[in-house]
Amino acid sequence: MSDWVRICHTAELLPGEVQTGWDGETPIAVFNVDGELYALEDICTHDGAELTGGPIHGFEVECPRHGSRFDVRTGEAMNPPAYLPTAKFPVKVEDGWVYSRDDR
Repeated sequence: MSDWVRICHTAELLPGEVQTGWDGETPIAVFNVDGELYALEDICTHDGAELTGGPIHGFEVECPRHGSRFDVRTGEAMNPPAYLPTAKFPVKVEDGWVYSRDDR
């Protein structure tokens, strides 16, 4: 398991926004949904597209390529063409900074 990786400052992640960072080779997207922060691997399990280019609908982010949605709270794939979940990661806020890590 890796150390915590700084993603962004809290001022850069307002409700409805997303910021990305990297833990080694792993892209991490952190979503702010109504003040709660959630982190997922920034990869659609259908074809490897980045999820961060897609719209956020409540607790779901939509893949911009083919429309699969993923629950930002769990990583669960909500509809085809994706069937497998994307990885969910922990999030912490410390001294005004948002951190996450690939804890697999």
